[in-house]
Amino acid sequence: MASAQRSPRDVIVDTDAEYQRLCEQHRQYETELQKLSRSPYLNSEDLIEETRLKKMKLHVKDEMELLAARIHNAHARHSQ
Repeated sequence: MASAQRSPRDVIVDTDAEYQRLCEQHRQYETELQKLSRSPYLNSEDLIEETRLKKMKLHVKDEMELLAARIHNAHARHSQ
């Protein structure tokens, strides 16, 4: 039986606590954004909150990408 190829990102998610924390934070922001999007009308405070959540979600995604790159580079150096 052949094992399925796992992406490097899957390995990071399974092994790195900081990456797991960032993934969870990203999911929480997405959940909050989905709640806001269900409302038929967004007042000005809701719109500000939506913008804040989108920025925070993007910031977390950027942190995840940087961390993944650092981990990948560290593994590449150790395997040489």
